[in-house]
Amino acid sequence: MGTVLAFDFGERRIGVATGETLLCSAHPLTVIHAESNDERFAAIGRLIDEWRPEQLVVGLPTHADGTPHAMTQRAERFAGRLARRFSLPVALADERLTSRDAEARLRETGRNAKTAKPLLDAVAAQLILQTWLENPHAESAQPAA
Repeated sequence: MGTVLAFDFGERRIGVATGETLLCSAHPLTVIHAESNDERFAAIGRLIDEWRPEQLVVGLPTHADGTPHAMTQRAERFAGRLARRFSLPVALADERLTSRDAEARLRETGRNAKTAKPLLDAVAAQLILQTWLENPHAESAQPAA
């Protein structure tokens, strides 16, 4: 029960969303643009200090059929680093098609590709978190430490 932060991990950007387990709702929060891992984790640390989450969720990218690919392993490593660094439970959540869904949702609000781009990763994180909140046990697992 409580606040959850979710991450749409990418090599250049990390989308972040926040949500509440009691309300079962998620909202886009921000996008972290940082070159180094130290900068990324410092930004995440500031968000954790501000939001005080009980749980973290990381989107797990896979092929459409659920088989892993190169980014799957990177996201798992990122989740493991979060767990070790911040001593919080970290769940992995299926993120198949969230970027496409986020693009479609942003287009529905009247945004074009250029105006949607700054929000895309945060909205993708929101969709990852919303799916996890609605079904937290079906598509989540603790990352390897």
